[in-house]
Amino acid sequence: MTKATADLHRFLTSLHPYDTMEPDALAPLLDQFEWQRFEKGQQIYQRGVAQAGLYVIHKGQVEVRDENDVPLSLLGVRNSFGERGLLRDGVAVTSARALEETTCLLLPAVAFAELIAGNAQARRFFDRSRARVQKDDLASTKVADLMTRDPVACTPEVTIQQAAQQIRDRRISSLCVATGGRLKGIVTVRDMAGALADARPLDSKVSEIMTRDPLTLAPSAIGSDVLHMMMEHRISHIPICEGRKLVGMVSQTDLTRFQAVSSAELVSEVAHATTAEEMAEVTARIPQLLVQLVGAGNRHEVVTRLITDVADTATRRLLALAEEKLGPPPVPYLWLACGSQGRQEQTGVSDQDNCMILHDDVTADQMGYFAELAQFVCDGLNTCGYIYCPGDMMATNPQWCQPQRIWRNYFSGWIKTPDPEAQMLASVMFDLRPIGGSKALFEDLQEDTLKRASDNSIFVAHMVSNSLKHTPPLGLLRGFATIRSGEHKNTLDMKHNGVVPVVDMGRVYALQGQIAQVNTRARLELAAEAGVLSPSGARDLLDAYDLIAENRLAHQARQIQRGEAPDNYMAPSELSDLERSHLRNAFVVIKSLQSALGHGRGSVS
Repeated sequence: MTKATADLHRFLTSLHPYDTMEPDALAPLLDQFEWQRFEKGQQIYQRGVAQAGLYVIHKGQVEVRDENDVPLSLLGVRNSFGERGLLRDGVAVTSARALEETTCLLLPAVAFAELIAGNAQARRFFDRSRARVQKDDLASTKVADLMTRDPVACTPEVTIQQAAQQIRDRRISSLCVATGGRLKGIVTVRDMAGALADARPLDSKVSEIMTRDPLTLAPSAIGSDVLHMMMEHRISHIPICEGRKLVGMVSQTDLTRFQAVSSAELVSEVAHATTAEEMAEVTARIPQLLVQLVGAGNRHEVVTRLITDVADTATRRLLALAEEKLGPPPVPYLWLACGSQGRQEQTGVSDQDNCMILHDDVTADQMGYFAELAQFVCDGLNTCGYIYCPGDMMATNPQWCQPQRIWRNYFSGWIKTPDPEAQMLASVMFDLRPIGGSKALFEDLQEDTLKRASDNSIFVAHMVSNSLKHTPPLGLLRGFATIRSGEHKNTLDMKHNGVVPVVDMGRVYALQGQIAQVNTRARLELAAEAGVLSPSGARDLLDAYDLIAENRLAHQARQIQRGEAPDNYMAPSELSDLERSHLRNAFVVIKSLQSALGHGRGSVS
């Protein structure tokens, strides 16, 4: 294997679905990829022309636009594009251009067709059509990820009237009948209607009308088992049991809800909403999307990216609605996201962090327009569930809605005088990502700021020190240091003590390497390519980050399934002994790399 082939193999095996392929299947694929380079601003392909193949970004950034020439996606390293046209009739349904000097790997159309025909994981990953997603996701999702846990139940002695009251008050369509947690039967709204039609006394026992020993499935069954059982037996409710112990319920409504939720559908509905309230009805389904994506085995960076895409679309739609209401902007502006949205790392728990850069031609009397626009958008995001930032890091704060020259002064001041407040603000603002408006207002500012910051050794030293404030929750004797008191006692903060330390280190590595990417995983990978982080250090840190981030998402998915609001506080008892051991090892890796960074070694040995 030549060095070029080895490098290509290493790159592809870090991406899904290639990481799931057997070596014998992947080897011939390596010869099919072609290297293509594009200058800044160069068109990669136009909508309506034959699609050359599937593109994978190796370096640079690509903007994809829809049929209305509206930005659809801003893609970076490791992202693929072009599959939609290939999976239809081979004609591009979007257009794509390079936003900077970009290198892509091109898998020709014929080779792509062979890949998805011969590899189920690749077919599932690339084919986003609704019908195929429904079929594949149900076949790969366990009933445990579909069911409602701890379903409402009553004893056989309860009267029909009491059972009907429970169904009404809990707004459900069926009621399990159980004794001591063991399933005896099930009664549905249809059974209630039959009892009423037969004039059965309301004080009759529910056991008289229930379906005895109903069909059940185990939590380990898959979604298609549910669908097939419902179709074969013409039923709409299936209790889920471990042995005879009742642990859950799957209804036709659960299946419908599961099959209806996809990131593409949410994006489409948000993009065509006419009010924030309409968008809120769509974004309310994001928790179910998270459960579905996690249950289908998607990697954490895929889950968070798809969830963030919904937030990006909501923001752009609100900007468009604001301009319809207020009229066209008096000068160009750019709306940017920071925090988890900026990094494309949103989970089931997200507030909003945003700001605006205005063209330097803006006048004092025009600032009122942008204040109204910011209020409209931030209010709309709050309506959609992206709550107002507790620290007021929003475009509604006049401090964060300023002309470009003021932003230059901000960054210049933070770099020259890196006091604690400056460090905090710089940390937030180094995660900025354009969402809507004129991107030109940010390009030069970002490039100049990165260069000046990385050249200032004092500022970098302060950034390193700031990045070490959040430490992994490691205790003595190979245990965890859980939270000692309060509401979240005996849990691990998977955000501030798990994900954030890696995010902070990624930010420092990006600064040292003058890396423009803001996504944490991309920063770590590019830091290794730039020599800021050793290959071994990067592999260890990426593995640790992946494990922690995926445990965090799995914890949130479990909470959503239990009907709880998702959070970042996970009890170690949720995990098996083996999982706890792996998680602790991941925290040890982070602690070690923090130590190396703190001592100025940066793990480049």
